[in-house]
Parts: sequence; C-alpha cells; structure tokens
Amino acid sequence: MTVEPMIKRMIEKFEHRVAKDDEVREKVMPVDKTINIDLGTEFYSLHVKDAAIQEYKTELIENADITLITTPEYLTQLVEGELRPMRAYVTKKIQVKGKIQDIMHLKTLL
Repeated sequence: MTVEPMIKRMIEKFEHRVAKDDEVREKVMPVDKTINIDLGTEFYSLHVKDAAIQEYKTELIENADITLITTPEYLTQLVEGELRPMRAYVTKKIQVKGKIQDIMHLKTLL
C-alpha cells in the first residue's frame, strides 16, 4: 500500500485552504520552492508556486529546495497527528534538508 492517496488528499486540502482563506493565500503566494519526499520505497516531488501545487510527480527531482526523508509509516503518523513533528525530527524518524527559511514554509503547506 502506498501513501500516494494520502499525499493527494494533503494537496487537495492545501488547495482548498488557499482558495478559501485570503490570509493563507497571501502568505503562500510569494513561495516558489521545490520539495522532494523520499520515503525509501516511494518518491514524490512537487513545486509550490503562485499559491498552488504544481508539477506533482512520483519521482524525486534534482536540486530540490527541501527534501523530506522518512518512511511511509512515519509520514502517515505525522499527517494523522500521532507523531509530533519536533519529536520525529529529534528522534531522527524524519530528516529535513534545506535552508531553515524554506523548511519553515512546510508548516504552511500542512
């Protein structure tokens, strides 16, 4: 079983938030970042630009601004609220590579 359906739901949720909330849209509008999600057995990438998710792919892209490395299980726990992001990071259940300013934008996307 893959986590792709969950990732697609997250994208839909993000797009809905941006469409309905002017404050969120304004905050996300200037963001132009590429994101890789490396789950070891599954790979996803997307481009956030113009307050939208663009270029969603089931592969990693070169030179992404942010790379999230974890497992399908830990990603599911994070999304479902069973695993707290800071705890996951400190216990190395999740690794994030990129500039700290870029990484802070991840909070807006979730």
